[in-house]
Amino acid sequence: MTPGAAGMDLCAALDAAVTIQPGERTTLGTGLAFAIPPGYEGQVRPRSGLARQHGVTLVNTPGTIDCDYRGHCMVLLINHGSVPVTIQPNDRIAQMVIAPVSQAELAEVDELSETTRGTGGFGSTGRSGS
Repeated sequence: MTPGAAGMDLCAALDAAVTIQPGERTTLGTGLAFAIPPGYEGQVRPRSGLARQHGVTLVNTPGTIDCDYRGHCMVLLINHGSVPVTIQPNDRIAQMVIAPVSQAELAEVDELSETTRGTGGFGSTGRSGS
């Protein structure tokens, strides 16, 4: 919507309004298909306004559109809010950022190098910076 925006808006390609109940997931089409160049991906991301105002976000975020995919771009929405939310035809429902992709070559090893964190998982580094 603005020249400095990182993402392009994805709009709902609907013939009629769709209401998403609290806790409900739905898949909406955008009416778009892309030929993304090799070495890049399309990252489908939530719109902050929908999330802040209504609790509507993406089920898988970011969603990835691979460079070799040629089907229609679909958006998987979920209503985390407490009231139904109605999506009208052509409403902006998500955004897409084109980003470079690095593909790693994996190697099997017998052991990994040591780090301060080690095998500490979720929450192991604490909540504060002190």
